[in-house]
Amino acid sequence: MRIELPAPRLKGEMSLEEAINLRKSVRTYRNEPLTMIQLSQLLWAAYGMNVWGKRTSPSAGACYPFEIYVVVSNVEGLNPGLYHYKGREHAIELVREGELSGPLAKACLDQEHIERAPVSIVVVAHYERTTRRYGERGYRYVHIDAGHMGQNIYLQATALGLGTVAVGAFRDEEVREVLNVPGDPLYIFPVGVPAG
Repeated sequence: MRIELPAPRLKGEMSLEEAINLRKSVRTYRNEPLTMIQLSQLLWAAYGMNVWGKRTSPSAGACYPFEIYVVVSNVEGLNPGLYHYKGREHAIELVREGELSGPLAKACLDQEHIERAPVSIVVVAHYERTTRRYGERGYRYVHIDAGHMGQNIYLQATALGLGTVAVGAFRDEEVREVLNVPGDPLYIFPVGVPAG
């Protein structure tokens, strides 16, 4: 099932300088849903398409080695489940329904903020997209690319009045089992309304 997302805003209320200044890691969230507009904006900032027809985060050699998934537990108008973000179409596709935030948190060394967040954005790497062009050096480029995307997520969350934290501490195989999608999970961003 494919779900069109609201068009992303290209001008916000907070300046880039303010977002950089206010950006911080947030691990406690209110028990409030995200809106489809907020989810749309976050996914666009992470890996959507800009006015030049390019992704919003840069990639070495334009190899774009990622697929973006969202574990949804509390978004207005969406059933809990795993969704795949289609950046070119700015849409999400349901991979499967069900509450996955608990199993994802368990796979992430029992980090409770993942279970409590209304969504967790999961960055899944396909290293071969970059290594086929750059060989072994491509692994480094994929990690650099992930950093670019992570900063976009942080700054967009801040600009929306939301909070996130970059999570890299998890058991790879267990996260793979929870997602059951191709590729290597690399980075997880729980996002929610900050509790304090």
